[in-house]
Amino acid sequence: MKKYQYDLRVADNVKVGTNTVLLTLSFDGKTFPDIVAGQFAELQAPSDKVLLRRPISIHDADPDNGLVSFLIQIVGEGSRSLAQAAIGQTVNAVLPLGNGFSYLTAHSVRPLLIGGGVGVAPLLLLGRRLSEYGVRPTFLFGARNAGALVRLDEFSRYGNIFVTTEDGSAGEKGFVTGHSLLLDSECFDRIYSCGPTPMMKAVAKWAMEHETPCEVSLEHKMACGIGACLCCVEDTADEGNVCVCKDGPVFPIERLKWLH
Repeated sequence: MKKYQYDLRVADNVKVGTNTVLLTLSFDGKTFPDIVAGQFAELQAPSDKVLLRRPISIHDADPDNGLVSFLIQIVGEGSRSLAQAAIGQTVNAVLPLGNGFSYLTAHSVRPLLIGGGVGVAPLLLLGRRLSEYGVRPTFLFGARNAGALVRLDEFSRYGNIFVTTEDGSAGEKGFVTGHSLLLDSECFDRIYSCGPTPMMKAVAKWAMEHETPCEVSLEHKMACGIGACLCCVEDTADEGNVCVCKDGPVFPIERLKWLH
């Protein structure tokens, strides 16, 4: 898949959670790439204090209007700089990078999309793509508290939403794999997940126990995005060490050593 490096104009930048912003960039007539849900971009932070780019999941893509958006959680200087980018400013981006989720076209499938924290980001575009195939997915989101849940109204356009929070301020109290109302009463034949590694390992374990195919998007530090710097290596069950940025970030759970 062809990759592009562009200076993209900031079309919008709004706060959508207690520590998260929605950054929307415009291609302004430039060639819009084919983007698969689960892929990411390497964004150059506007601050001159930040040397390396930041790998950010593609949250949504609108080729008709030439827009791509990212959910950015503020955790350090790089993400803070991106979160403060002003409308009209330019952000240099390399995209799309990595391999995304597998799409399902059979109308009989019942996919479950599980996200934790800002890991919900790639699941919006995945939900949109699945809906284009006539599939209405179910979303299960986990967060520390209600303030960390973002863009639920937008997600609800494509599927039903269930929520857990660690403090019980929204939805069921606890973790996503403990959502008994959903997991004990519904059957799913495909699971997609992105979020903190402990959460995804618990999701993978649940999927394995229920013999449900599952894909997860790993959250590694990916400095270059093209497999050159070797800082995002994952030891897999089938090929040994691979670069998450180039061979992932999405993997079927049977390729990982989590459950072996």
